[in-house]
Amino acid sequence: MSRLALNPLTIPLGVTVSLKEQTATVTGPLGTLTQAIPADIKLELTPTDLKVNQVATTYQAQANQGLIYRLLENMIIGVTTGFSRHLELVGTGYRAKPQGDQLEINAGYSHPVKFQPPPGIRLQVPTETTIEVHGIDKQLVGQVAANIRAIRPPEPYKGKGIRYQGEYVRHKAGKTTKVGAAA
Repeated sequence: MSRLALNPLTIPLGVTVSLKEQTATVTGPLGTLTQAIPADIKLELTPTDLKVNQVATTYQAQANQGLIYRLLENMIIGVTTGFSRHLELVGTGYRAKPQGDQLEINAGYSHPVKFQPPPGIRLQVPTETTIEVHGIDKQLVGQVAANIRAIRPPEPYKGKGIRYQGEYVRHKAGKTTKVGAAA
């Protein structure tokens, strides 16, 4: 049994949770999220709490209990405060700028790369070398940030590329020449 799921999830004011068959819907000030619930998990809803229980005692039911607990917790946090990821562009000439509903990224290619965010994701560019990804779905925010990073991942020799804010890029030593070797 998941020790984490022994504690009920607290539902804050302004958030409503509804259960219909094996689907949970969380609605809050920022939006609505839904999640399918496996058959081996049962949810108990009270006006202020949500309890995640397992029906079966299999290993998969135990794993699903902890998974569904965290997914519902992230849904509650998402509809109240939202999630964000910050990216940095490191390199000479690397910059980003909003272009309508798209994002135009210059990342060392011969052409600018245009990135179209999916619905529910908001991209902000506070400076030309930083990108902020905002949304209510934690998984979608992380996936969009990973897709932007994949345009030009940081390389290990000079550290140029798109990286998460605070990400450490381990540098490798470049080629060295022999001292005293003839040219």
